[in-house]
Amino acid sequence: MDEEYFKRVASLIVLSLLVVLSFFLLRPILLSIISGFILAYIFTPIFKFLNKYTKSNTFSATIISLALVIILVVLFWYFTPILIDQSVKIYVASQQMDLMTPLKELFPSFFASPEFSEQVSNIIHSFITNSASSLMTFLSNLITNLPRLSLHLLVVAFTFFFALRDQEDIIDYIRSILPFSKDVEKKLFDYTKGMTSSVIYGQVIIGVIQGILVGIGFFIFGVPNASVLTLLATFASIIPILGPFIVWVPVVIYLLIGGNNVSAWGVAIFGTIASVIDNVLRPIIVSRKTRIHSGLVVIGMVGGLFLFGILGLILGPLILGYLLIVLELYRNKKMPGFLIQEEGKN
Repeated sequence: MDEEYFKRVASLIVLSLLVVLSFFLLRPILLSIISGFILAYIFTPIFKFLNKYTKSNTFSATIISLALVIILVVLFWYFTPILIDQSVKIYVASQQMDLMTPLKELFPSFFASPEFSEQVSNIIHSFITNSASSLMTFLSNLITNLPRLSLHLLVVAFTFFFALRDQEDIIDYIRSILPFSKDVEKKLFDYTKGMTSSVIYGQVIIGVIQGILVGIGFFIFGVPNASVLTLLATFASIIPILGPFIVWVPVVIYLLIGGNNVSAWGVAIFGTIASVIDNVLRPIIVSRKTRIHSGLVVIGMVGGLFLFGILGLILGPLILGYLLIVLELYRNKKMPGFLIQEEGKN
């Protein structure tokens, strides 16, 4: 009995040690690995469609992986210098920008006090300057850290390929190590799949589409620094509370003040379409019924952004969502709780 107990304890110690060592080994590239899995999940519908014709998981995954790497490299090579140049222009312009004159003309009674106007001007000026400076620094670091970034991209590409090609085997393996009954396991996978679709497709992908639509309006009507503004609109679109209007509405006001009425109305049309298209695309793209409460999505995104960076916009809500799924299964109720909702409920 003592010998059997000793073997179990020794096995547990060895397993724990290997898990800890593996974590420290993978920690520098952990976010790259997770990014590969997220991309594999996003491109799974395309993989399944292509696989119907190729009849080969390896060939289908290879085609999609090569296409994705080429697209990412081209986008990085083309847009990074443009974004750096435009962020520098915004930073320089923010040093000379007179923000209060147009605001006083639009809201004279609100900015009647000189002291209040000066405080608001300093706050807005500081926000724009710091934002432009941070964006410029971030983009510059991408170029200076290009060798390291290339290694991370390589990890993402390999993870993406194998996760896409062997997804059924990966799911079977995960099922084999879960300590749940078959019924709980089925519920866990159903809830998880639905919530992952809700966050990735319903929030992130639709947000990117909204940002791109706003950006098209910026480019068509010649808005200055359109690339940076498109990036900001995309970022704002992904976060539920913000939305793309927080970017395109100030642009419209700026154009109206400058007398560019046609451009202002054009951007407003594209911005309005982008803002309401969520109601059209969500039922089409998100077929699953399970979704996380919108308040927790925001909390997860903000917390994830601080902890994981940009990738945290996806990981934060997913981590909270998976925790809530386990809690809901623990509650063992027939109806989902208010934090995990059926699509269509508020």
